[in-house]
Amino acid sequence: MNCNKANKMESRKEKIQLTAEQETLFITLLAKADPNNPVFYDPKAREIMERIDYDFSKLRVPYKTVILVGQRAKKMDDTVRVFLREHPDDVVIHLGCGLDSRFWRVDNGKTQWYDLDLPPVIALRKKFYESHNRYTLIASSVTDLAWIGKVREKGRPVLVVAEGLLMYLEEAEMRALIIALQRAFPGCRLVADAFSTLAAKSASRHASLRKTGASIYWGVDDPSELEGWSEGIGLIEEWYFSQDPSVEKLSWGYRLGYKFAGLFKVANRAHRILYFQL
Repeated sequence: MNCNKANKMESRKEKIQLTAEQETLFITLLAKADPNNPVFYDPKAREIMERIDYDFSKLRVPYKTVILVGQRAKKMDDTVRVFLREHPDDVVIHLGCGLDSRFWRVDNGKTQWYDLDLPPVIALRKKFYESHNRYTLIASSVTDLAWIGKVREKGRPVLVVAEGLLMYLEEAEMRALIIALQRAFPGCRLVADAFSTLAAKSASRHASLRKTGASIYWGVDDPSELEGWSEGIGLIEEWYFSQDPSVEKLSWGYRLGYKFAGLFKVANRAHRILYFQL
């Protein structure tokens, strides 16, 4: 590649400016864009990463985070696919979508999809994704519950996906969100990852989060606590990363670490995926 062509490519890169919490989406993007991740790889994430004018190296994302993000994405994709098979004509709401391409990864040709994130993130998404008649962007804070009125479910089954989001909310905000979703979409389902309270307190020491300056607030030890927030809330599944069959694709050291962690509930619950009926 000659210098002129390289300079033109650099000039076409998107320059961005996001807040600390918004900047965490680059941790997820980088992890999903790693072609050497044996658990999960998204070519669209790689394409976007190469088009953004941002120093990803400063995040210093550990390899174990790359693996965990891949496991989380794969499990959530699988959960959405099962839901779409059971309810082909449904509605999916992806909260805190960042730059993720989940709609294009799992679309069944019938689902009505909503991607929600803060206005600067939605503006950035529009630079990388084309419009679609079954795909709607909502520019809003997830805690500004007025956004719910923009979803047109028309009595169809609803699945809400929250990937790498809820831990950034205060518990009061989390409770208000859950109850609002239940009232607006009775019987809807929610799949989300969550920290334990101890993991939430220690997450601020994570190398990549320190680089962004983002803060972690919410964690839960026993997911049945959420069932007490409102009548009708029920836990469908509490899924641990140590249960992932993809672990067998990792090096022996990682496999051993996962097997050891799987022996202790406190380790399993440090970070896991929860699936609720609301």
